[in-house]
Amino acid sequence: MIDLPVLANKPENKIAPKKEIRTRIRKPKWLRVKLPVGKEYAKVRKLVDNHKLHTICESGNCPNMGECWGAGTATFMILGNVCTRSCSFCAVATGRPPEYDKDEPRRVAEAVKLMQVKHAVITSVNRDELKDKGAEIWYQTVRAIKELSPKTTIETLIPDTRGNWDALERMISGGQEVVSHNVETVKRLYRRVRPQAKYARSVEELRRIKVYGKTTKTGIMLGLGETKEDVFEAMDDLAIAGVDVLTLGQYLQPTKMHLEVAEYIHPDLFAEYKEEGLRRGLRYVESAPLVRSSYHAEKHVL
Repeated sequence: MIDLPVLANKPENKIAPKKEIRTRIRKPKWLRVKLPVGKEYAKVRKLVDNHKLHTICESGNCPNMGECWGAGTATFMILGNVCTRSCSFCAVATGRPPEYDKDEPRRVAEAVKLMQVKHAVITSVNRDELKDKGAEIWYQTVRAIKELSPKTTIETLIPDTRGNWDALERMISGGQEVVSHNVETVKRLYRRVRPQAKYARSVEELRRIKVYGKTTKTGIMLGLGETKEDVFEAMDDLAIAGVDVLTLGQYLQPTKMHLEVAEYIHPDLFAEYKEEGLRRGLRYVESAPLVRSSYHAEKHVL
């Protein structure tokens, strides 16, 4: 921006340059979602509140909360609702978490039983300050659900263990059928999107989960500035690591403090990515603008 010239001998008349105004991309019609309403939604809402549980549905501002809660399902978030990471895309609060609740596994298991869910999804914040990264609470939560609801299948969406492979093994050894760990974005954008994580480390975590014998799942957000080549590279890396299920969805900016949307991806391109992922060796690809990690999770028990 170039300043306009100052009028001679009249410094008070200097015209300040105009601020550059960045126009936000308008959200397209295919991203419209229904407000959460209905008896089943109210039932789950009451259950979550009464048991003092956290859900990523709320903390992550998930666009599918109305649909999923209306169907009587929810993704529970354990180990509190304050994360030690500060990823530039995530709406979950970041900071120094309080002491975790050792009674949480029991309360989550009781809620799952009361909801009578056939497939439960559990996730958590990152707890980098804990020596075991929260692995013991993970293990106890899965075991508690299995004891109270033995017919319920479980997916655990686990965090990055920062290369603590002993903690990883404890996290995934409780008896869950599906283990998910999201890479979130493509390799080229990692430093900007996930500054406290490493792409190669997350891919290695997925490889180890598969070696352990679990159905392995991951998710990527699109619309952060990635290219087709970036997405194809990630698909190849994930296929080599043995990942079974890939979810692709549109990134939506949770607040003005987070990364802006670079592009809204058209549903046709999501469909193309699905076909390409299957062609490259992934067993199941869920790809659409409103897809999130836990969306249609019951279909991913392979």
